[in-house]
This record gives sequence, C-alpha cells and structure tokens, in this order.
Amino acid sequence: MEKSKLFTYALIWHPNEAQAKEGKKSKIIKEPTHFLAKDQNSASIKVAMEIPADYKDELDQIEIALSAF
Repeated sequence: MEKSKLFTYALIWHPNEAQAKEGKKSKIIKEPTHFLAKDQNSASIKVAMEIPADYKDELDQIEIALSAF
C-alpha cells in the first residue's frame, strides 16, 4: 500500500495592471492548509478545485503555492 504524503498549500490572488493602478494589492485568498495526497499530481488537482468561485474568472491571476514534506 502506498503511503500518503503531507502537503501544504495557499492560494494567492495578484492584481492585473489595471487593478494595480487602482491600488489593489496581492492577497491571500486561502490560508495555508495541510492535507494528505498520494502524489504531487493528485495534490495539484485537489488544490485547483479549492479556488473560490469568486475568482474563477481570474484564474490567470491566481498563484498556487504548493509544497510537499
């Protein structure tokens, strides 16, 4: 049986040029969270599904910070 690995992730939103000119700044939209997954690919898919619906039209502005331990 394959053991699960520990991962931590956070989601960060970055403004585009127009939004930055309006004074908007990068912000964390999902605080660092720990979870178990069988591999990096499974972890990436799980994290992508956690992007809030409010940001689905700005996917190119979302940074996924994902780390395995």
